[in-house]
Amino acid sequence: MIVTTEIWGSIPLLHIQNEEIKKDAPIVVFLHGFESAKEHNLHYAYQLVQKGCRVILPDAHLHGQRDEKLDEVEISLRFWEIVLTSIEEVNTIKQELEKRNYLTEQKIALAGTSMGGITTLGCLTIYPWIDAAVILMGTPGYVELAKAQIASVEQKGFKVPLSADERTKMLDTLSNFDASSHPDNLIETPLFFWHGEKDPVVPYEPTAKFIASLRKQYDKQNIVLMNEKLAGHAVSRKGMLASMEWLANSLA
Repeated sequence: MIVTTEIWGSIPLLHIQNEEIKKDAPIVVFLHGFESAKEHNLHYAYQLVQKGCRVILPDAHLHGQRDEKLDEVEISLRFWEIVLTSIEEVNTIKQELEKRNYLTEQKIALAGTSMGGITTLGCLTIYPWIDAAVILMGTPGYVELAKAQIASVEQKGFKVPLSADERTKMLDTLSNFDASSHPDNLIETPLFFWHGEKDPVVPYEPTAKFIASLRKQYDKQNIVLMNEKLAGHAVSRKGMLASMEWLANSLA
């Protein structure tokens, strides 16, 4: 497995491939979670590279090589700035793949854990070129999650630095990327969800309801939900292996 550290535009990333990779190998862009970094997801990349994929692991805004030494509260208050920046940068990465002649006519997928899974769902609402996606501990309801986050911060005694008007504008912006409000944009894409039912950070129930709605309303068959009853906010090895196996097969 060959791992190179590169910068595409302003985005630091790891480019992972094997020595015998084919020019038309399918491509996976894998997005890490909150307060994580690109190198912490190399075990996912390993599974995909072993199955013939090219993998791109970017550092999210304010993370990894882009860390600005913010404390927990400061970076938490910028969560949605990070997500929206990542959504924009996913398209930048796709354009760079094309410029570098890595992406021609083969399939390209997105995957991500937690914040990365949330970002993946946002990307699915606006980018029609995504051929498959894996969402690990993500949630489609941007507006619902943002409201819950604000309430949690305020309950802890911290002041959210947004006026009422700014808060409304933020929620309006997030609604544009809220998959629960734009389910039509997801119905053609094969999806794999993994979620622990005991997740205290990104609740399982909204995701389960969203998937049930997609299946019922659109008769969507190309969707998998792997839920583990006792799992919390950490993907199990079983979930990691199953999701990467599914993704590689979906891109073959």
